[in-house]
Amino acid sequence: MKIKKAIGYAVYVGFAKHLPRSYCHIKICQRQIRALCGKLMLKKCGKKVNIERKATFSTRTQLGDYSGIGINAKILGPCIIGDYVMMGPNCTIYTQNHAFADLDKPMMFQGWQDEYPVTIGDDVWIGGNVTILPGVKIGSHSIIAASAVVTKDVPEYAIVAGNPAVVKKFRK
Repeated sequence: MKIKKAIGYAVYVGFAKHLPRSYCHIKICQRQIRALCGKLMLKKCGKKVNIERKATFSTRTQLGDYSGIGINAKILGPCIIGDYVMMGPNCTIYTQNHAFADLDKPMMFQGWQDEYPVTIGDDVWIGGNVTILPGVKIGSHSIIAASAVVTKDVPEYAIVAGNPAVVKKFRK
């Protein structure tokens, strides 16, 4: 299992990550190559996934059926992504933060807080340049507007926007 993961990682980082975006006029099976790398290296990888160009993600990521990781996205730690999730370019998902509780010590010397996985439900649309902070749960069928900073859980069917992101309305 570790060898399979290592091969997938090496092929992705050394080659597949740099291929053209999936929906490009140049067709060299880039979508299929990156999906194969995902199947080899991810904790879970569904069918018909789309991992875009220059995306960086943890091998502890779980990617559901028909879901995608956007162009130049960064998933830094364990993240569960449901089925039918669309992700725009330049999204960042954090699962850990710097420690800062000790006021007698510079923050850069305090290490890290515990890791808190991010969970994204099914049928979610995440716009471009979105930032999602540690431990956030995004409910199914929700929309995260472009450039939103998601600091708290998002209910199902919600449309959120802003910094920090707040519910603007519900799809139902």
